[in-house]
Amino acid sequence: MMKFTKQNFIFLVGGIIIYVVDIGVDFWVASKYFCQGQYCWGILILCFRGLSSLITQVFSYEWFKNDWEGTDTGKLKWIFLVHLFQCGIFIRYWFALKYGCQAAFKQKSSGDASERDPPNFIQKQAVDAVADINMLRVFKTFLETTPQLFVQIYILMEHGKNNFCQYAAIITSFCSISFSTVDYQISLRKSLPDKDEFRVLPKLVYVFYKLLTITSWILSISLITLLNVRSSVILLIFLWICGFTWTLKQHTTFCKSKKMEYLYRTVVGIILIFTFFNIKGRKTKVCISIYYATHTIITLGILFVYIFWKPSIIKEIHFTIVSILTILSLVLGIIFLVVYYRLFHPTAYCRPQACSDEVDGQAGQEDRVETGRFQNFIMQ
Repeated sequence: MMKFTKQNFIFLVGGIIIYVVDIGVDFWVASKYFCQGQYCWGILILCFRGLSSLITQVFSYEWFKNDWEGTDTGKLKWIFLVHLFQCGIFIRYWFALKYGCQAAFKQKSSGDASERDPPNFIQKQAVDAVADINMLRVFKTFLETTPQLFVQIYILMEHGKNNFCQYAAIITSFCSISFSTVDYQISLRKSLPDKDEFRVLPKLVYVFYKLLTITSWILSISLITLLNVRSSVILLIFLWICGFTWTLKQHTTFCKSKKMEYLYRTVVGIILIFTFFNIKGRKTKVCISIYYATHTIITLGILFVYIFWKPSIIKEIHFTIVSILTILSLVLGIIFLVVYYRLFHPTAYCRPQACSDEVDGQAGQEDRVETGRFQNFIMQ
């Protein structure tokens, strides 16, 4: 198992700061819309925040129940109350900071020590605590941050007016997506046996791949929404149905209860609207090719509709800029995707006996025990 380092602790603190700032910006932007009389946008921003918070709290509490099974019920009642007031994530951050500080600054771990030895036990607690947070942040990123980014870009394109709070919201969204994806990949590498550390260059390549492909897709969806809101909603619902159906066919086993498993599959279906994830840890060359080929065809189709129809809803100069940004970010994103999968993906330097066809470490029951629930979470 990889060590929890000082750099990991710094990323953890940075993630907390971004999380708190993101909450503040959400309420700030929503209040601005309410003050301007744009109640629809303000309510929509708060709805994304509320839905994301509700779902992450449900999963967080369920994980506490699973982890503390057989312990004092009084603790679970207290944990339930905290989650009821939508503050469960801060308990997890407190545990992560506590264990992370001990692992990174207050002990020296021996690489030959067993997992049950105190140093390695603290390391594992820190890694597991951060992994849980990063899984919840993946939910938040694609249930709240990415949809809010789409709304902000759509408002800028529709009204042509901009102000500081909108730019702040967009910048915060990009920062949140970046931190979330990088931290998630760090936790993924630490949960997989015999993997190299997620170094600076792979981090940059992975972040650019995600950000550029997501940006291109959001711009495309914004264009079709400008053209016809109903068509945009139908497209998004259709894509969610496809993602949800694919998740059902994969027979995911992330949760212990059937109800929570269906909620998990529903959320993964929403995530797959915006970006690709390997939900079972198997070879996905065909799936990811189909996924981004479909996104490319839809993006080009939307641009061609604008070129030949030339709707008056958007100025020609604005459309030219948006179309160039859309195509450029899509092409660069796919280039970074290819580079990442060819050179930096975990299976690129995974030992054959430990990896086989899987990227979630299904090499033996011992690895399953060590990785916990993370082994059944969405992979990449």
